[in-house]
Amino acid sequence: MLHIPRLVIAGLRGGSGKTILSIGLLSELNGRGLKVLGFKKGPDFIDPGWLSLACGYPCRNLDPYIMDEKNILNHFASVGMGYDITIIEGNRGIFDGLDQKGTFSTAQLSKLLRAPVCLIVDVTMATTTVAALVKGCQVFDPEVDLRAVIINRVATTRQESLIKKAIEEACGIPVVGAIPRKMENPFPERHMGLLPYQENEEAFKAVEWARRLVGKHVDVEILREIAYSAPPLEVNKGGLGPSLGANSVKIGVLLDKAFWFYYPENLELLRSLGAQLVYLDSLRDREVTDIHGIYVGGGFPETQAVALAKNEGFRKRLGQMIQNGLPVYAECGGLIYLGKEVHYKGNTYPMLDIFPIRFEFQSRPAGHGYTEFVAEKPNPYYEMNRPIKGHEFHYSIPRLLNENASEFVFRVLRGNGFDGKRDGIMKGAVLGTYMHVHALGEKQWAEGLVELSELFSLKAIGRLAP
Repeated sequence: MLHIPRLVIAGLRGGSGKTILSIGLLSELNGRGLKVLGFKKGPDFIDPGWLSLACGYPCRNLDPYIMDEKNILNHFASVGMGYDITIIEGNRGIFDGLDQKGTFSTAQLSKLLRAPVCLIVDVTMATTTVAALVKGCQVFDPEVDLRAVIINRVATTRQESLIKKAIEEACGIPVVGAIPRKMENPFPERHMGLLPYQENEEAFKAVEWARRLVGKHVDVEILREIAYSAPPLEVNKGGLGPSLGANSVKIGVLLDKAFWFYYPENLELLRSLGAQLVYLDSLRDREVTDIHGIYVGGGFPETQAVALAKNEGFRKRLGQMIQNGLPVYAECGGLIYLGKEVHYKGNTYPMLDIFPIRFEFQSRPAGHGYTEFVAEKPNPYYEMNRPIKGHEFHYSIPRLLNENASEFVFRVLRGNGFDGKRDGIMKGAVLGTYMHVHALGEKQWAEGLVELSELFSLKAIGRLAP
């Protein structure tokens, strides 16, 4: 049995204030001398970046759709050990999932983790009705351990008083915070969420603002006590498997303002398989380090397209290495970098030119949500005819400049991919896909990349015939 203090921050809908309050709570707890760790429910990659910044440790994702429940529980326990408190930010509304039953919802995750819940409620133009909403959540699923409420966007002290009395009398749980409505928000947004902290020059100031907000308007001690009251967890040994030791294969990882979305577990998986990770900056590095393979994750390369195009020496050298057989596994932003060019805000910028694709960008999502693909063609990364679960989030439209030179590996069962039917463009040892996978749900891609990198390494030192 393992005791890990934990608390789920949930809401009645998306945009209710969960992320900013989670950032502020983590930062405030950290400032009080506690060792804290953040988790994010769902496949999101922008919010975890902010949560990581707030607590000083890499935030982890927990997603019942793309991960096995046993793996989630064991991983949460193995990662959460040693921390004074863990905060799990939910997504969307507390009961919102893939269907009317709320499958894979924040509520289900809270029950799996046996974690108490604090509910964030937007109280705009409401008073006693807020108590009815909270009571409804209690009745809808009594197994959810709903322990506290924070009311958000409060207009007056009278409104706050009425809502607090109504909730505490009708629901029997405390209102532990009231956030004023008229406040300057230093967290800029883009698309459907916060701007990535990597693109926000005032990121640390924004986190400090959130900390002061929570410290002033939320009873953090009550939330800490609730988190410490969480029952012990019964878990088995989990994790990504033992390291194979050698670490002689060098796999490059682009990590900069253009490419920064990597699940920590994905990088840990590569290490556990024997890879040494070498971090590269596609915007500033002039030379490409001696590597045997490369993993290029997601991000927003379109916003850094000018700098990517201008760093011509790095771009051409990496492109040449890939043409000469360097194995590549690329997700979303990485896929875009492998294309011929990017067309963004009226301008066109050259990329690596591995795939004959022109990526054009639009203002609404071209692919957003969970995915399920199946590999229909032989490839070095995935077994054929086995469904692969992941997620996608992109605003780009791929225009194939040479259909005949484009080979696709995946058939789309759920999601959009390239065109609603196919995804996973391949050329030799290079695979580019819009799909993001997680190591706790899918390991084959990493095993394939390490194996290909080992072969490339042997070829490079002359132990393997070309």
